[in-house]
Order: sequence, then structure tokens, then C-alpha cells
Amino acid sequence: MIDRINDIAWQAHQGSVAAIIQLLNEKLAKSGVRTRAIFSDGVLQLLCEAANIEQLEQSPLVDQIQEILESIAPRNIRRVNINSRIVREQQLLWLKEISSDRENQLLWSHEITLTQPNIIKQLINDFTQAQAELGKPSFAKTPVSRSLVLVNKEKHKNKNKTKILAAVSLCSLLLLGWVIYAKLGNKIKNLIQPEASKSLTTQSTKENQIQLPLITPNNSVSESPDDPFGTAVRIANQASASGKVATSSTQWLEIAAKWQRASDLMSTVPKNHNRYQEAKIRTQLYKKYSEAAQKEAHKSKS
Repeated sequence: MIDRINDIAWQAHQGSVAAIIQLLNEKLAKSGVRTRAIFSDGVLQLLCEAANIEQLEQSPLVDQIQEILESIAPRNIRRVNINSRIVREQQLLWLKEISSDRENQLLWSHEITLTQPNIIKQLINDFTQAQAELGKPSFAKTPVSRSLVLVNKEKHKNKNKTKILAAVSLCSLLLLGWVIYAKLGNKIKNLIQPEASKSLTTQSTKENQIQLPLITPNNSVSESPDDPFGTAVRIANQASASGKVATSSTQWLEIAAKWQRASDLMSTVPKNHNRYQEAKIRTQLYKKYSEAAQKEAHKSKS
């Protein structure tokens, strides 16, 4: 019998969060990214940590994680929320920590939906594994057992045939269930799909836009010279809230100016500040957002 206790890939495929994290950490080791995860409310909350911001660049890291998870195809896991931040000391309640203050705790957060494997291929794989396991004797081949095999060879053949027939019957039932589901499920899908498709399209559109929101004249920010970090965060929050509706070149230019202002304020955080290292990272991050907003402004002109 195949030893499933030490088969990490199989455990990850069955939905074991610990096994999934082990595989992710092995595959991301070269990039210097470490992961932790919790399955909560139907979503796999994934935390990615690294020593510097370059290792946590959003687009390539998200693509790499999605590719790894879809190759694992974990059962009962479809939605994955990827969170990233500079590495910190071990926190047992890290999900509660980032949920209470996402803007200050994270560099970015991005939710993905895993593509589910073809149901027919999955059934074939499950059947192949079951047949392979059933076809193997479950005892070690000691001298005594080899003698027993020779004596009872025909008996074992009959038992193996019975097991294989049982596996074939089980697979047939699964296939029949899938066919019934496909026929009846289409009626349900026809009712649900329009609204779900609309929701996914809206979400995809928002995610594809750079989150470089606009500050309107009414959104004034009181800047305190005693706390440049807090002021910069407030400006960035306002920018982040307004940019989701930005469409014109003028709006994108105003966004770029706000991000630049937030970056400039972050660069003035003194070294004795308890979040000085994070301020250095945010200075560069806000600057990149400002440059991206300027690019969007040029696109809007054309």
C-alpha cells in the first residue's frame, strides 16, 4: 500500500494547509519569500514575507503562486487571498493583526480564483491511483509470505479481480453522478451565472486598474509636521479610495501629485521613529504609484 503519510503532494492535493505551505516554501525558496496560511470563511488567507520590497513585486509573485496552487489543485480551495509585507517577528495571530489595520500592515493584497481541474481527468486519476493501490499486496514479501503466495496464488488473483471490479464500479457511479450533475447543474448555472459573471467582471476591472486613486478638492488632509508618517498614510488612503473612479488625464495627474506628496512626507520620517524602516519602503512604493499614475494620464490623453 502506498504510504500517504509522507506524501506531501498528495496531502496538499487533499487540501492540507500545512502541506500546501510546505510545497509553496520549497518552490519560493530561491526568491527569498516565505509563506504562512490560514483557511478562513472559505478563503485561503496566504501571507508572503520577504526581507525587501523587490522580492515581493506583486505581478510576478501572484502569477507564480497561482501557477503552483493550480498544479497542486487542492480540493475544496478555490479562493486565495495573497497578502504581502516585509518580514516581521513571528505572530501567532497575524491574520487578526493585518485585518485590523491592512493599510499599515501590508504592502499589497490580491485575491485570486484557482482554475479547477477537468472533472473527467480528476476521476481518471483517482481511479488509476485506486487501481494501483488495490493491485498491490498489503504485506511484506518475507520468505514465509512468499511461500504463502505460491500456495494461495489463485486465491489472491480472485481477490484482486474483485477489488478491481469494485473500483471500476465506483468509478462508473462517479461518472454517472457527474453526467447527472452536468445536465441538472446547467439549469442552476443558467440562473446563477449572469449575476456571478457580472460580479467577476466588475472585480476583474477593479483589479486591473492601478490602485492610484484621486483626491478631490473636498478631501482635504490636515498635515501634522510632528507626524509625517501618519500624514503620508492618510494622503495615500484618500488617494487609494478615489482612484477607483478616475478616468480623465487631469484626474490621473492629480493622483500622481498626491502619491508624490505622500512619498515626500515618508522620506522625512526621522531615523528614531519606530517605523522608520517601513517608511523607507513606503517612500519608494508611493513614488512608483506616482509614476504609474503619470503613465495613466498619458494614456487617457490618447
